[in-house]
Amino acid sequence: MEVAKKEKRMVPLEVLLKRELWRETMEEQPDILYGVVCQPKKGEDFTLVKTQCRRFPGDPFFSVFALFDGHEGCAAAIYAKENLLDNILSAIPKNHSREQWLAALPRALVSGFVKTDKEFLDRAQHSGTTVTFVIIDGWVVTIASVGDSLCILESAEGSVHYLSEDHRLEFNKKEVERLIASGVQVRRLHTVGGTEVGPLRCWPGGLSVSRTIGDRNASTAIVPIPHVKQIKLSNAGGRIIISSDGVWDSLTTEMVLNISCGLPVVKAATEIVEEVVHLKGLRDDTTCIVVDILPPEKLSPSVAPSMKQRMVILKSLFFKKSCDSSSKYHRELSEPDLVEEIFEDGSAVLAQRLSAANCPMQYMFNQFICAICRIEMKPGEGTFINNVGSSKQKRFHPWNEPLLCRVCLAKKEAMEGKIINCISS
Repeated sequence: MEVAKKEKRMVPLEVLLKRELWRETMEEQPDILYGVVCQPKKGEDFTLVKTQCRRFPGDPFFSVFALFDGHEGCAAAIYAKENLLDNILSAIPKNHSREQWLAALPRALVSGFVKTDKEFLDRAQHSGTTVTFVIIDGWVVTIASVGDSLCILESAEGSVHYLSEDHRLEFNKKEVERLIASGVQVRRLHTVGGTEVGPLRCWPGGLSVSRTIGDRNASTAIVPIPHVKQIKLSNAGGRIIISSDGVWDSLTTEMVLNISCGLPVVKAATEIVEEVVHLKGLRDDTTCIVVDILPPEKLSPSVAPSMKQRMVILKSLFFKKSCDSSSKYHRELSEPDLVEEIFEDGSAVLAQRLSAANCPMQYMFNQFICAICRIEMKPGEGTFINNVGSSKQKRFHPWNEPLLCRVCLAKKEAMEGKIINCISS
């Protein structure tokens, strides 16, 4: 009896070529399209867009998209817009490779946010700002956020990812618990008759969010330590939407995605803002940033696409496709279209956020340099961030762990509720 030969599943040449192109494309820089639309009410929303940032001449470009939503004035938002990026970049040693730069970036964001907050408070101004800060380097996206200007990603295959954390007390039980444990009173506004109204707020200060930059009149438990997330997109790309609370107070994530689906970036941002105004009127500054990260073969960087071409690109990327047997077979054989999570941490404990658990210290800090403000110190002047209150002085090892100067140590302890007021420089 003749043994039947096992049928071999042949891979079409088209799929083999696609796999090869996929590998080549991942080494190339994606194309970035963006649209920014702001409908002002108080004039306290500000944005930062830089699409051709470089660490050194000759390095590949990286892009920055940031949204600053100020309150009690616009001073904190303007200061953060003008200084935060420089403070982040200065936290990473200049001799890093691109891989080391990406590995150090989450901790540099924490350091940069805290440094910006410290510098602004030293100016004795009383406003504050929420911040959502996005850095796109190749296919790697790193997001840091404090407050309630939220950021979402829709990948090309249609999956939705929340890239920021909502620090509104009304929706974040962990932050409420943290504040109460620090001795902060969390309650709603009281009317004359004693009735509570509005969202949960923390007192002193009356803020409805638990993390900001600025806010001198708020409790020191209101910290500038950001939630940070780092992901890697597949070569199919994706769409990022960053919006102030003026959008998220009116629209759900599903509504925002449905409005923007298939539209070019400027049109998508415009439609989202217009829908907010149509539904509830202009109650607050309403800002939306839409960013498309596109495969390089989809768009020629040297030629600006027409509106019709952009529609074709976006429809091919973000409209759901029918799943017949042939297309399903090809998807099984082609490379997976996934979003890879590299890093995420939202702890409010500074020592934990600057630890070397996932990143060697030499990737981040220099010997005798304060990990936050970067001032130079003499041997013995700084304090190890994890050595506060220890009865035994650790033997000094350069880069073993970050050092803090006297002023930044005071700020750290203030944020942890160990002292009431941060020492001013």
